[in-house]
Amino acid sequence: MDNCETILDSVADGVFTVDNDMRITSFNRAAQELTCFSKEEAIGRYCYEIFRTSVCESGCPVRQAIINDTSVTNREFDIRDRHDQKLHVSVSASVLRDENGNAVGGVETMRDLSMIIALKREIKDMFSFQDMISRNKEMQHLFNVIPDVAVSDATILIQGDSGTGKELIAKAIHDLSGRKDGPMVTVNCGALPEPLLESEIFGAKRGAYTGAMENRPGRLEMAQGGTLFLDEIGDLPLPLQVKLLRVLENREYQPLGAKHPQTADVRFVTATHRNMSQMVDDGTFRRDLFFRINVVSLEVPSLNRRKEDIPLLLDFAIDKFNQKYGKRIRGFSPEAMQIMLDHDYPGNVRELLNLVEQVVILCHSGEIEADHLPASLTMSKKEHDILTRSRRRPNRETLLRILEKYDGNRTLVAEEFNVDRTTLWRWMKRFNIG
Repeated sequence: MDNCETILDSVADGVFTVDNDMRITSFNRAAQELTCFSKEEAIGRYCYEIFRTSVCESGCPVRQAIINDTSVTNREFDIRDRHDQKLHVSVSASVLRDENGNAVGGVETMRDLSMIIALKREIKDMFSFQDMISRNKEMQHLFNVIPDVAVSDATILIQGDSGTGKELIAKAIHDLSGRKDGPMVTVNCGALPEPLLESEIFGAKRGAYTGAMENRPGRLEMAQGGTLFLDEIGDLPLPLQVKLLRVLENREYQPLGAKHPQTADVRFVTATHRNMSQMVDDGTFRRDLFFRINVVSLEVPSLNRRKEDIPLLLDFAIDKFNQKYGKRIRGFSPEAMQIMLDHDYPGNVRELLNLVEQVVILCHSGEIEADHLPASLTMSKKEHDILTRSRRRPNRETLLRILEKYDGNRTLVAEEFNVDRTTLWRWMKRFNIG
């Protein structure tokens, strides 16, 4: 018995045993250090009197192990020591049996996770900026220049692939600017057809067009005193580019149907995933407008250029979705983590967050395993290429054939091509299909 106690006292994890009545029968040195109760104080008392956790009544791991005749592994929850200090621990429990195989109680091991959590928090704080996190040099450079950019009222162009976090950059600029107490209003220039987009940005007076039954303020008016964020400005139609240029030059705009112009007291921040210089050369974006919005240019690197950020982002995402869905998932198994690290993330940070949210919802264990991950992460290159091609714009004949197949139902057609309805609408407009 003395040898057994010596061995248990040498273990770094807290270890204690209970009888079938849940009274403590042994209590090693690490358990004493965790709880601040001595062995003499603990032995003979009910375990809930020592640990005082939220699961003592309804989900005690050692009680579950005894009742269900099974093992409980890596359950996480908070305990309180005798001074009422909270500790976050990981617990495993199993049944204790005598030489005849009869259950005589249970044993529980308890690992203090407080230092790990504190270290993760320290790392997160070290690499966090506003609502973003990165240890990448390019991103850290962005974090350094954003405060200087924010205090000016210069128009800003944020460039980067879809899903890299351009809107978070825009929000950081607004929050650090002198306009932070004003509104930040967003317009996605690629989400609406041209007639609706014009009234959305500039507003419309009653009777300006059929169906305009009342005055409708535009986003410019809503953003007065604040920031107007024009997302996907590369999708702005040429006629509206002319109107926006006038606003940037004169700080005045005229709602549809209005008799007099209005003043635009806004700071403009724009973003796009397109190659704007190429669009200017191709004549699809006005050169003069490009110069106006490109006073300050910021580039957000794609996730495949900042692979060192993936572990940080995965930790951040797990914490976020654990809280959202009431889960206690610790992280990814080594195999699952390697799969996540090897993925190219064409959808960038947005794709990573969506993937983690999906697996957190579906995972019912304490760790995300490889079989919890979507099959798309492990598909072959050939299968991936087929999926990628399915998203490319079809020719006119193919588009007409699929429209006929679904009797013009655009929702079903968009699903067939694996795109959203806005993309389908653009294809139809390009081919003059009504």
